[in-house]
Amino acid sequence: MATFTKTLLSGSTNGKAILIDATATPGTTIHTAVSGTSSLDEIWLYVVNSSDRDVKLTIEWGETTAPNGNIELTIPPESGLTLVVPGLLLQNSLAVRAFASTANVICIHGYVNRIG
Repeated sequence: MATFTKTLLSGSTNGKAILIDATATPGTTIHTAVSGTSSLDEIWLYVVNSSDRDVKLTIEWGETTAPNGNIELTIPPESGLTLVVPGLLLQNSLAVRAFASTANVICIHGYVNRIG
């Protein structure tokens, strides 16, 4: 039977938001998945755009190669927490990174359900 452990994003300090300062690849590190292939990380990410303009966000999912590893979306201004990754799975020490069209206005919050 599988076990679930809720953990912080590895790129977060004490569970605080991760400020996206990168504007190009490779992006700011959000989370590095569990090592190996016997466990999975179910990753949930929410973003906040604190600016007064739309900001394009690119999430690099497990690789920095476009378009294979890219999740791209436009985040509306001052829209509160917006779900951008709904529990997608990752493992084998692959990294989730992000960059935005404007630096220092996008913050990412989230958590990981480690499934072992």
